Amino acid sequence: YAPCINHGLKVGMGQTQFEEETAVKSGYWSLYRYNPQLENDGKNPFELDSKEPDWTMFKNFLMGEVRYSSLKKAFPEVADQLFDAAEESAKWRLKSYERLASMDFSK
Repeated sequence: YAPCINHGLKVGMGQTQFEEETAVKSGYWSLYRYNPQLENDGKNPFELDSKEPDWTMFKNFLMGEVRYSSLKKAFPEVADQLFDAAEESAKWRLKSYERLASMDFSK
């Protein structure tokens, strides 16, 4: 996750590392590594580094960026639906990453 000025971080651009950490802790973003050379050694090339997120932080993370909070102000009903969909998508994505990380590449 790489915050930029157009995201409108409410904590300010001087706090981008905090924002990145919050993105991971909330489940908005997952940390992973991919090294295709590991497959030659019979190891899984995909490694999921993120811990289980605190999903209660997800919407608070969204509201910490103007690009999402302005949507909430302008269209509250639609924003809630979109935020719920985004959280469900993040949960699905994490499960997909967990499946990839658990695959057996032994020969």
